[in-house]
Amino acid sequence: MSSAEFDESLKPLVEAIKKGKKVTFFNGAGVSTSAGIPDFRSPKTGLYSNLAKLDLPYAEAVFDLDYFRKSPKAFYTLTHELLPGKFAPTKFHYLVRLFQDKKLLHRVYTQNIDTLERMAGVEDKYIIEAHGSFAKNHCIDCSEEMSSETLLQHMLNKEKNNGIPTCEKCNGYVKPDIVFFGEGLPPKFFDTWDEDADEVEVAIVAGTSLTVYPFASLPSEVGKNALRVLINKEKVGDFKSGKRRSDIVILSDCDSIAERLSELLGWKEELDAFVESAKKHFKANDETAAERAEEITEEIKESLDEDKETKARSEKQDKQETEVDAGAVKKEDAKDKELESLEEDIKKLNI
Repeated sequence: MSSAEFDESLKPLVEAIKKGKKVTFFNGAGVSTSAGIPDFRSPKTGLYSNLAKLDLPYAEAVFDLDYFRKSPKAFYTLTHELLPGKFAPTKFHYLVRLFQDKKLLHRVYTQNIDTLERMAGVEDKYIIEAHGSFAKNHCIDCSEEMSSETLLQHMLNKEKNNGIPTCEKCNGYVKPDIVFFGEGLPPKFFDTWDEDADEVEVAIVAGTSLTVYPFASLPSEVGKNALRVLINKEKVGDFKSGKRRSDIVILSDCDSIAERLSELLGWKEELDAFVESAKKHFKANDETAAERAEEITEEIKESLDEDKETKARSEKQDKQETEVDAGAVKKEDAKDKELESLEEDIKKLNI
């Protein structure tokens, strides 16, 4: 699509914003990939595609609560690589911030756990993290909260529980409030959507495959008078199966559209200022999301291999201890039999 075609496609959106209509964002992993954070579901480059090569029950097991209880190290290896602070917000995240600053932001529903909306300066009252995030942490057994600072200290202390954060109250495993398979979505997600569904004026759906429910159903539930905009690499969800006449579908990467939209709205200088400021506060990350996915997978493989070696050593030690114990029991049995035989001989002598 040419620049002129982009502008023509964006025209109804620009007009709606200039009239003061508020925007509700529905963000997926695609808004964060330019920061170097891999998405999960891309067929060849996504994290699940890479994890499928490892010795896991299945690729998504890293986010399975039952597997976490048995083997939390894989998840914490992943967590160490994705911790907030390692990645700068993208142009798209700062565009969302500008909507907030201009009093034109209604809400941000995000599937992402990376907290980049928060790091871009979007306030908590606007953010609904459908799948949770790294913002808070709780024990999976007693629900005791652990601060992010303490969690990081536990992760860096390899001498204590192999760097796995454990509850100081009950010694159960602690994890960030990320929604795992086997857990329900935060009540805040449902409660807020009940209020918002009929209030959406402009819906911008960006960087998502719209395959994970119930998040995937949200764009289809906005009112018929809402202007819906899809910014994505391909048509997905209701934009494909239930397309409305007024829908705007732009097949492009999120940052390119964020930049062009900021130009059309006269916000380009402010967006550039945010991006430049981010470069000073965040370490440059030149890796692509696909490269990062491969690197994370390798880290998890190493951690799983270490777990296997540790388990093998432990089993060997247990076996040796069992053999020693069995030998000791055998000697005791032999002594007992010898003593019994001696007692029998003494009895015979007394007769």
